[in-house]
Amino acid sequence: MPMSHDAMLGMLAEAVSQRLLRTLDLAFARFIAERDPQAEPCLLLMAALASRQLGDGHPCLDMHALGALAQAQQWPESWLPMLENAPPPASPLLAAADGLPANAPLVLDRHRLYLRRYWHDECRVARGIAMRLHHDAAPATDLHEELQRLFPTVLDHIDWPRAACALAARGAFSVITGGPGTGKTTTVVRLLGLLQTLHLRGHPLPLRMRLAAPTGKAAARLNASIARHLALLDVADQVRAAIPLEVETLHRLLGARPDTRRYAHDRRRPLHVDVLVIDEASMIDLEMMAAALDALPPHARLILLGDKDQLSSVEAGAVLGDLGQRAEQGHYSAATAQWLRATSGDDVSALVRDDAQPLDQHIAMLRTSHRFDAASGIGRLAAAVNLGDVAQVSAMLGAHSHDIVWLGAADTSVADLAVSGDAECFAATAAGDAPRGFRFYLEYLNRHRPTLASDAQAYRQWARAVLDAFNHFQVLCAVRQGPAGTERLNREIAAKLLESGLIDSDRGWYEGRPVMMTRNDYSLGLMNGDVGIALRMRGTDHALRLYVAFPLTRGATQDSAAGHDAQVRCVLPSRLGDVETVYAMTVHKSQGSEFEHTALVLPDDTSAILTRELLYTGITRARRWLSLIGTRASIEQALAQRTRRYSGLAERLLSMGNAP
Repeated sequence: MPMSHDAMLGMLAEAVSQRLLRTLDLAFARFIAERDPQAEPCLLLMAALASRQLGDGHPCLDMHALGALAQAQQWPESWLPMLENAPPPASPLLAAADGLPANAPLVLDRHRLYLRRYWHDECRVARGIAMRLHHDAAPATDLHEELQRLFPTVLDHIDWPRAACALAARGAFSVITGGPGTGKTTTVVRLLGLLQTLHLRGHPLPLRMRLAAPTGKAAARLNASIARHLALLDVADQVRAAIPLEVETLHRLLGARPDTRRYAHDRRRPLHVDVLVIDEASMIDLEMMAAALDALPPHARLILLGDKDQLSSVEAGAVLGDLGQRAEQGHYSAATAQWLRATSGDDVSALVRDDAQPLDQHIAMLRTSHRFDAASGIGRLAAAVNLGDVAQVSAMLGAHSHDIVWLGAADTSVADLAVSGDAECFAATAAGDAPRGFRFYLEYLNRHRPTLASDAQAYRQWARAVLDAFNHFQVLCAVRQGPAGTERLNREIAAKLLESGLIDSDRGWYEGRPVMMTRNDYSLGLMNGDVGIALRMRGTDHALRLYVAFPLTRGATQDSAAGHDAQVRCVLPSRLGDVETVYAMTVHKSQGSEFEHTALVLPDDTSAILTRELLYTGITRARRWLSLIGTRASIEQALAQRTRRYSGLAERLLSMGNAP
């Protein structure tokens, strides 16, 4: 006898009580049942699971992956046979691959079930990229000469930054991917110089270029890096002046509107831009990428920078991961290899593949890290983790290293480590150049505090220096809850700092408290993920009071009346509703950042969130020192478990990319 709607909804409600589904997933299934009383009960289950997939970052429910999902998510035994044996459901609430009926909330596109909005976003991204794959700009005759000038060093192997610039110069779309320290920013600065140089030889006005990043933190980092590399660039003054220094958040670039998913710039009101560079593209979710592509005029170039091996975005989709699936092997065509040899002098014939696709010809992977030299344990550990090499990782963690300390979880006090930095744990640390815990920024705060006679500008400069000092050390966690979660560790670290006399309270607002924005606040110009520190400062009325100082991202609106200048943005604590203490933050929130010393804390218990990508991302936030706190079992579990986002984007791009 067929199952009734009530029976199916009861079964789904039981799954919510067992935390197999969310309340939101059940509500969506009830919505389907109410809108179509004739819907097959199986469609209610499919709808709930499609909604649950979104909660895990998957834009769709892949019906070809039901067995893997059933095992990973511990479905009840009855679900898998029910889904595998049921005929394709028919309902006015379920659209076909062409999206019809247009008001159906669910779309079944081949073997993938989507909520309509995410199906629409995926189609928009695929169309926006595919259109640019077939609009390659004819390269200038002097491209070869300019590449040799910008890359004068002769190498005995492929100069991947030079090859990346060549590929990007001939196309309207390009991806430049690579691990930490591989020179992505240096490469893109040279690329912008190359594009402006070639353009200005035949046009009176320069290309309109914009730089963006997903978060304020990533934007601030790129700001500093762009300015540093631009000063060293061998280009004419006219070209240098036409390369932007200011990096905006994507929300600000697109003109995000409060309390809506819409932006000021879209297909009808495109950006005034010829070249758009987006850094830290691994953090961009499907919806944001669709909005960015919609806002680009058809002629504009799009250049994506990022590490394809990092964690995907928190929201649904893994756009850079989908685009970079084949980057390691190149998959270049014979024609591309011949063009590169003639244009840049680089021989990529070893990476020519018979199954080369149009998208592959627009992707370059930088392969040499300049941050981590051959002696760097952090760099070698990151590479071993990326390969999933358990034996190599185990051997490295068991050795005595000058930059890595592995601490077992059972007997490690993260709070003690966070206060001191435990410099004694590291081998061969030079005197005066040791890892530092949170004691460093709090002692700096008091030691360099401006005098009472100092003006507001002196206080803001001091605040900026305190923010920089805070970035010397950070605790990163895989999870929010539990013994190794951010919520508990933030309380324990604050209590230890209070006990050590470094702060005067561990509750409410106190001087030295670091906080992170948890929502965008457009009225304050602060974005989710921005980090500030509470400090007693002189305001515009010359009175000393507690403010929260945030680093000011260049490109933001300047407003001296609100305490803004080129150093920091100062906000009264009473205006900040959506913040949390951030001595410890999740690895997801740390993306786009780097710290001199990182303490990475893994949970002891088995967790689906422990993946190779999370471990790799956490390790590569450390510039010079890494303290890894976790059991051997948790590390091995992370190495064995890869992040996979179920998506149709790569397949969609393949079919669209082959179209003329």
